[in-house]
Amino acid sequence: MARQDGANRRELCRRFGISAQTCYKWLDRFERYGAAGLADVSRRPKSMPSITPLPLAEAVVALRLEHPAWGGRKIARRLQDLGFGEIAPSTVTTVLHRHGLISPEASAAAQPWRRFEHEHPNALWQIDFKGLIKTTAGGCHPLTLLDDHSRFSLAIRACAREENEVVHNHLVRVFRTYGLPVRINADNGPPWGSPREPGQLSALALWLVRLGIRVSYSRPYHPQTNGKEERFHRSFKAEVLKGRIFADLPHAQREFERWRHVYNDQRPHEALDLATPSSRYRMSERGYPERLPPIEYGPDDIVSTVRWGGSVRFKKKYFKVAKGLQGLPVALRPVPKRDGLFEVYFVHQKLGEIDLRES
Repeated sequence: MARQDGANRRELCRRFGISAQTCYKWLDRFERYGAAGLADVSRRPKSMPSITPLPLAEAVVALRLEHPAWGGRKIARRLQDLGFGEIAPSTVTTVLHRHGLISPEASAAAQPWRRFEHEHPNALWQIDFKGLIKTTAGGCHPLTLLDDHSRFSLAIRACAREENEVVHNHLVRVFRTYGLPVRINADNGPPWGSPREPGQLSALALWLVRLGIRVSYSRPYHPQTNGKEERFHRSFKAEVLKGRIFADLPHAQREFERWRHVYNDQRPHEALDLATPSSRYRMSERGYPERLPPIEYGPDDIVSTVRWGGSVRFKKKYFKVAKGLQGLPVALRPVPKRDGLFEVYFVHQKLGEIDLRES
């Protein structure tokens, strides 16, 4: 109709609900190519100078398949470390989307994490069990230990049980390798503490205190107090445990160690400006003593031995301290300007207070 003599093309455009520009485009294509010109034409540009080079795109895909939980920033930094030069994280993300390697759920879950950190390595270690995982031969309880400042993984051990002796033996190995920290933080459950009596020292905690290590506990029902450990467990689950079945504890331990090497030495950490944990960690200057040092108190301390049941006798009265301290000496220190108020210490660790005014 538009090609007929005297046709009012603009009126035809209004009649068929198209713009004049569209009308003349199709007429021009028909004049040039006939009916073939009416087929849809790809909108892809003839040249794309900014497209990612094929070797780089293949390296991005290969690294993502090797580490499925790594995002654009980690992969970009790791490729830079491998000699590919500086790469924009957005470029990596584009390649991952192009190859269908980022799900909508993963995009929605991506959130930046911001937390306080201690200024130096070994100022604080965080320790916890990941929880029960099943192997073909039985249960496995992964024990993890993390340095707060560097996020360096000090240990991932495949344990058969969550018991004092098991943790004690693994900690001895860690202390012999890396030295002693200033403080260790754990949750209130066994073997670190007592969920019924938050802050109560267990046998394991008493041993740590005698080594000169301060022991602190997460607030009850607030696991985020041990937040870096919780975040570490998320990465551990996503990159090691998810979809995996281990034959037994030795098999699990081999896989844990393999990933610990990747985590510490290869995997860029976003909280560290994409540096690796090993680049920020150094061993403690405090070595592990093979024998526990003697318990000593100051000349002004009132020293009392803890009796059966975990109590001390002071001023002809009995006060509950801790069952695990039975047979060990504790110090009672008067609080200045607070008559009748005494603080109770085991070595350097404050256990609580005795208030004679309430007795």
